[in-house]
Amino acid sequence: MKFDTPAGANPIDRMKLVGKSTNRIDGRLKTTGLAPYAYERHDVAEGQLYGYVLGAAIAKGRIQSMDLTEAEKAPGVVGILSTLDHQPVPLTGFNTANLFGGAQVQHYHQAIALVVAESFEQARAASALIRVSYQREQGQFDLSAIAPSAPVKEDSVVRHGDFDNAFAKAAVKIEQTYTTPDESHAMMECHSSLAHWQGEKVTVWTSNQMIQWNKRALAKALGLPEDNVRVDSPYLGGGFGSKLFLRADAVMAALAAKQVGRPVKVMLQRPLVFNNTTHRPATIQRIRLGAGKDGRLTAISHASVNGNLPNGDTEGATAQTELLYAGENRLTQLRLGVLDLPEGNAMRAPGEAPGMMALEMAMDELAEKLDMNPVDLRIINDTQVDPVNTERRYSQRQMIECLQRGAAEFGWSDAKSFPKPGQRREGEWLIGTGMAVGFRNHLLMKSAARVRLSPQGRVTVETDMTDIGTGTYTIIAQTAAEMMGVPLDMVTVTLGDSDFPVSAGSGGQWGAANSTAGVYAACVKLREQAAAVAGFNAADNVEFVDGEIRAAGRSVPLGEAAGSGELVAEDAIEYGDLDKKFQQSTFAGHFVEMAVNAYTGEPRIRRMLAVCAAGRILNPKSARSQVIGAMTMGVGAALMEELAVDKRFGFFVNHDLAGYEVPVHADIPHQQVIFLEEEDATTSPMKAKGVGELGLCGVGAAIANAIYNATGVRVRDYPITLDKHLADLPAIA
Repeated sequence: MKFDTPAGANPIDRMKLVGKSTNRIDGRLKTTGLAPYAYERHDVAEGQLYGYVLGAAIAKGRIQSMDLTEAEKAPGVVGILSTLDHQPVPLTGFNTANLFGGAQVQHYHQAIALVVAESFEQARAASALIRVSYQREQGQFDLSAIAPSAPVKEDSVVRHGDFDNAFAKAAVKIEQTYTTPDESHAMMECHSSLAHWQGEKVTVWTSNQMIQWNKRALAKALGLPEDNVRVDSPYLGGGFGSKLFLRADAVMAALAAKQVGRPVKVMLQRPLVFNNTTHRPATIQRIRLGAGKDGRLTAISHASVNGNLPNGDTEGATAQTELLYAGENRLTQLRLGVLDLPEGNAMRAPGEAPGMMALEMAMDELAEKLDMNPVDLRIINDTQVDPVNTERRYSQRQMIECLQRGAAEFGWSDAKSFPKPGQRREGEWLIGTGMAVGFRNHLLMKSAARVRLSPQGRVTVETDMTDIGTGTYTIIAQTAAEMMGVPLDMVTVTLGDSDFPVSAGSGGQWGAANSTAGVYAACVKLREQAAAVAGFNAADNVEFVDGEIRAAGRSVPLGEAAGSGELVAEDAIEYGDLDKKFQQSTFAGHFVEMAVNAYTGEPRIRRMLAVCAAGRILNPKSARSQVIGAMTMGVGAALMEELAVDKRFGFFVNHDLAGYEVPVHADIPHQQVIFLEEEDATTSPMKAKGVGELGLCGVGAAIANAIYNATGVRVRDYPITLDKHLADLPAIA
């Protein structure tokens, strides 16, 4: 199905199932432990062995030798996969770091060996017997040291107007530097894979967000035709971007299974998840804003620098600054230096998540300098068009509505009565409120599905789409049930198998809207087939309701259209250029109340509110879950999450969930989420947009702004731990 004109009225608009708060249909499997995660696929292949990964003990250099003698003699050991016996596996463009093979070490905990044994404990014990000799090389592990000389990524530069002149003439201006640290995805399920060969074909049951990307990358790594590789990932225990691309667990499981002639399962132990996979790279961001005395921005500049391995990519922290606010004179750019730390790559809301932490704090500082309500400053700088390409309008832009609704719900005061920083107290607690805009683009991706209709009227959906805990099973079932006019319990959804039609996959806030649009397209075909078999003409106004096909005064049970077999339809949603004609984005207003202890500097969150505009909300219950999860991740980024870099030896010191702190239930108060009414006909027949990352973008800045309002101490170095403001807190009365 080609989607190249805005959607008109269609069966989804009935909203009998789509748009309703619906419990997850996979919830029972997950809460009872019956959902089959990758490491638990005990039933799919007999004789499974366990692999334990040995990571490099240096961050940069070469392996001179590897003595496997003692390890090979250890009890239960079946075989050992050594990096010295393999050339580096070929990579697709998605991967930066070497996944396996060769003597060169690019980063700490690079996978250099896999011990395969009858039990996990035997494999782990034997790995400690491997003796490795290294030739260590000097590496660079300090972003601040390389930042001044990091080159500009020329394709990242956006210039419009004359920023330098406008900034120099601005009546009010700020110029500040903000830093964000290296962060880990810290999902519950570690990267896991089970590989089984049958002749020259391999099946890998794995934990991966993007099935087709993974299949293609694994085939290249193994030197196989893509048809010889099957990837299966029906359930994931979280990913947040760390499982978008092929990782060492899948490569090593497949290579080892081939070597020993039996199925091999591999789970990266938690320290290797931190150091061997990917992370959100640290940034240093310089923002300059110039405005008139009325608050209107006249000059906007945002420059960000991060480090990565050679041939790595930038953290696109300036993405929102190019689009969010009006302003004639603009300059944004990214710079990238070489660091010998583990690979920096996509983490939930890459770009906007750290970028908004800086931009929205800068806007708060500008509002204070203008003596202006921060909400009003943002409203006065709203734009309904792309500020650089002004002929390109936003398809929907309810930023002002998000802020006004949020301010009203949160009890946000006007500029005259709003307390100045450090002036509101409750006993030993300093109280402050803060806000920020949330922004994240909506992305279009082709997505396909296959739909089957049985003689019993049951509908089965097959697509390689994944569910990373986001409720994909449920919204796809809601879509199919709405389209075919059947109850939700008459729909079966099967996901995550590369033998199924290729979907958009899960990532970048694009999964829900695109995958359901693909199911919509397949259901349109199935409806046409079923109506024809039932004897209706194309000109008839055919309806699919209550398990029947109805038109022209008669009705036919849906199952009868399948006859004694089944009807099968397959199609994909393919997009035209509507996203080029319209800027498709999502917006939020984030509001936070903080309490900071006047004696200890301890910060506590008291209230959080997100008001979101993100197209049609397909399942408000699971969408709210996505947003409050994202808000919680924003709390972590603002207050506690930081990978501590050992700048001598080049590794993340706190590489486990004991040392890398993330929010727990006790840290999080009640979180309120409001979805504004919105349907975006330019996105797809579903009229929906992504929402899972919008809930994160802006939260960190809202917290930072609230802490400043409470204490009067501005901390521009995330995370905002108590040591960074304790010495400067107001005197205790």
